[in-house]
Amino acid sequence: MKTEYIRLSNNDTLTMIGTFSTMINAGIPILETVDSLLEDAKGNTKKILTSIGEDLIQGKPLHACFSKFPLVFDKVSVNIIKASEEAGTLNIVLKDLKDQIQKDMEFTDGVKSALMYPFIVLIVFLAVLLVILVVVIPKISTVFLQLRADLPLPTRALIFASNTILHNSILLLIILLGIGFGIYFLFRFQRKFILHFLYTLPLISTIIKGVDLTRFFRSMYLLLNSGVIITSALELAKDVVIRQDIAKSIEYAQESVLTGRRLSEALKERKDIFSGTMIKIVEAGERTGSLDKSMGDISSYMDYQVTRMLKTSTTLLEPIMLIFMSVLVGGMMISIIAPIYGLISNIGGS
Repeated sequence: MKTEYIRLSNNDTLTMIGTFSTMINAGIPILETVDSLLEDAKGNTKKILTSIGEDLIQGKPLHACFSKFPLVFDKVSVNIIKASEEAGTLNIVLKDLKDQIQKDMEFTDGVKSALMYPFIVLIVFLAVLLVILVVVIPKISTVFLQLRADLPLPTRALIFASNTILHNSILLLIILLGIGFGIYFLFRFQRKFILHFLYTLPLISTIIKGVDLTRFFRSMYLLLNSGVIITSALELAKDVVIRQDIAKSIEYAQESVLTGRRLSEALKERKDIFSGTMIKIVEAGERTGSLDKSMGDISSYMDYQVTRMLKTSTTLLEPIMLIFMSVLVGGMMISIIAPIYGLISNIGGS
């Protein structure tokens, strides 16, 4: 069984970690917890629990069992569990991990719901456009051809597009499939290049930056709170971000801390990434010896900021998209109605 390719949904992962946390806090041994979960488990969840149970019987620690499933438990989660096992705080850390996974799910759901409206509007617009080109335009164009009317350029363009779809549908389908496969392979083999381009777009760049910083500080909170040293925490947290400039900033911070500097001093040199508020909170955490709590406070603050940014962007985007759609659909309808009105005027005048 190739465990490195096994996936779980966020809900299933949350359920598994939550059950582990609840039962271990209740004093139930890990192996009994796994056996209990296996009774109702199905699909990939059952495969994962079976593998964990077999490894635990062989005497392997829980973090080693989890590390076999990188698509389910990332490096941050595995190292958090490893540190907690060494410190004897597994029950506490599992609860924190469950809470953070739940927060991350809520955050991700917020991002998806904010992007859902523009996507639905785009689909509706394409459906309306297709109906106009396939149903309305052919009937109108027949009348125009019979009357040999002199048509304006927009109307001729609509008729040409309609005829292309109706009379070359197979060829058009092949072209669309070719474009689709081209985009798929381009995204698969040139993923970094495409994502880098998308992340440079003004609004997307700002949102991705907020998402990255939220994940970074949340991961740092979990790692530091579980007992992982700060340099190792920075090394692991670097992998959770998407933007390369942020990853390089974290890498620089790690190198600076290794030379004996404080984290806040390293962050000050990248004020284009880390705001003054973040740096002040990190400084306060370093002075009071509660850096992990400061990281948690920053992640909560960034979570709120990104959620608000998404809501604001969506609120602004809705009327813009509606106006854009209205203009396009209205323009098409005018291209259809104007020649008809011209024909009626000519007939009335004669």
